[in-house]
Order: sequence, then structure tokens, then C-alpha cells
Amino acid sequence: MPNVGPTTEPYLQRVARRLVSSPLFWVVFLLFAGGWQIVRSILATVPPALPTLGVVPEFTLTNQYGQDFGSQELAGQVWIANFIFTRCPTVCPAFTQTMFDIQHKARPLSGALRLVSFSVDPEHDTPKVLLEYARANKASRYMWAFLTGHYEAIRTTVVDGLKVAMGRDGPEEDFMSIFHGNYMVLVDQQGQIRGYYDAGEAGVVDRVLRGAGLLINRGH
Repeated sequence: MPNVGPTTEPYLQRVARRLVSSPLFWVVFLLFAGGWQIVRSILATVPPALPTLGVVPEFTLTNQYGQDFGSQELAGQVWIANFIFTRCPTVCPAFTQTMFDIQHKARPLSGALRLVSFSVDPEHDTPKVLLEYARANKASRYMWAFLTGHYEAIRTTVVDGLKVAMGRDGPEEDFMSIFHGNYMVLVDQQGQIRGYYDAGEAGVVDRVLRGAGLLINRGH
């Protein structure tokens, strides 16, 4: 009968076998695996913070209900501004529709996000006119404000504060001479401007909502 000697198992295999049979090995393995998941989540690409492009000075105007409305009412909330006038037959209807689309998609953010439409034709756009316009465009009274006031107060807030153009390039009686910027302005909880979005670009609703969501989730 041939001699039966010891098993000639390779050294590394013997070490591996002993490790996997040890409860301590599996504890260490699971801790490492879980730790790697944490490390990987930390290393995952995080969207960069939005730039700070300016600060909106404090303002108080009048909303579509005839109430004072301004910085105090918007404090602590992210808001998106746009610029319209109710007699505008060209870009304003589309601009208002874009804001409505944002309102519709942003319903889960209600309470943290506000929409603010500034009239650049305040002499005509009284609170009563703006209320009719708001209702015609299905604006939520809790989420979307339409603002009017003295022309110089509007201009100071829009041009000097939000850095968006507005004015007239013709006689005062010609409402078609009124002009304004076609950008939406994203403002954070501290009244800082964090982005400008061309209302005419494809996908702008989703892009401005991504920016607003980032500010809401991060708190700034």
C-alpha cells in the first residue's frame, strides 16, 4: 500500500480557507464593503453650487390682490422672477406659459418656491388688471405673485436690482414701444441672484427647476 502523506495544499489556498472560515474575517469584510459604499457615495459627482451673481435690494410693491408684497414676503424662499405686461401680444403670452409650466411641475416644492411676475407697464397693469390676468392664466394665489407699483419703484427693482432691461423706445401712448428682458431670474433664500435663464431656450423649465431644487435642498 502506498504511503499517504500530508495534503500538499498550496500555502495561499490554506490561508484563504482559514480566513473564510473565520467569523472575524466576514465582520471585517462587511465593514469594508459598507465603508466603500459610503466612500463611493461621497466621491460621486455632486452638482456644483450655483454662482452668486448679485443681491436684490429690499423692495415693496403691490400684488394682484392690492396687498404690499416684496422682499419681506419672499424672505427664506427661493423665487423665480419674470417680466411681462398684460397688453403685450408677442413674447409675454409665451413667457407666462413658461411660468405656468414651472408652476405645474413645481407643485411638490410648494411652500419653498415662489414665482414672481413683474409688470413693466404698471400704469396700465393695476392690481385689478393683474388679478384678471392671473386668473386667466391659472396662477396659484399661494405660489405666483404679479407685481405692480410706481414706475420708478418697478424700474429700480427690475433694472438696478435684478439686472434685467426694461423701458420704452417710443411714445408713452404706444404700448408696443414697451420692452423688457426675456430672462427668468433665480433668487435664493437670502435674496441673492443665482442664475439667469433664457425663456426661449429648449428645456428651460427643467433647467430652472433643477437650479431651484438645488437651492432648496442645500438651503442656499
